Amino acid sequence: MAVNGSIEGERRRRELVELARTAGEISIEQAATQFDVSTMTIRRDLEMLEVEGSVRRVRGGAVPATGPRSYDERLATRGSAKRAIARKALDLVPRRGAIALDASTTVNALAEMLGDHGALTACTNSVQTFELLARLGGVEAQLTGGAHEAITGSLVGPIANAGARLLHTRVFFTSSDGISPEGGTSEASLAEAEVKRHLAQSADATVLCADSSKLGKRSTGMALELSDVSTLITELDPADPRLDPYRDLVEIR
Repeated sequence: MAVNGSIEGERRRRELVELARTAGEISIEQAATQFDVSTMTIRRDLEMLEVEGSVRRVRGGAVPATGPRSYDERLATRGSAKRAIARKALDLVPRRGAIALDASTTVNALAEMLGDHGALTACTNSVQTFELLARLGGVEAQLTGGAHEAITGSLVGPIANAGARLLHTRVFFTSSDGISPEGGTSEASLAEAEVKRHLAQSADATVLCADSSKLGKRSTGMALELSDVSTLITELDPADPRLDPYRDLVEIR
């Protein structure tokens, strides 16, 4: 029986890692129900997985371990949440002038919805978003330039930073790998964090578009203070208690 229990535990932990990767988060209560075990068993599983480096524990559950994930991997994660966020963010896109878009898949979902903004320029450090905008038309698309960070699909480095500073934009739409009330936004890639700081400095306003799995999470590279962010958009109802720690720091939509 002990051997069977060990095999079952290994299988459950593999499935927990996959759940973290696909859903973006693990809820202890939901996982206990799903696997028909106690919450204490799930807590022990998450402790083991954190030691292995597969997840990082947060209050009430766990999120995937920090580290850059490929663009395609991120694109396949929490698609419905990203689309909900993009629909909210669309209301903040000006009809003319210039905007900046980061290299996140959440902001890419916004780019898909832009439609015809003939007097709008969109500057991005994302090859994928640039190609999407060029294919759709309706918006003048510009790339920052820079070195291609293969795993994330971002353009980073000194040339990307310089390009980010050249264009004055009305709004910078960005996501993040993690958000905390004390630490602001953070990224798994230090180079990605740096180019986002430059894009924010060139913008009149910064809109943070991030799904709820990023809340309370801190990653490797610090990017923006929440005092530099105008609006936080998640897929949650703005009255959701998970957003309470951020209410006095930023406008919430």
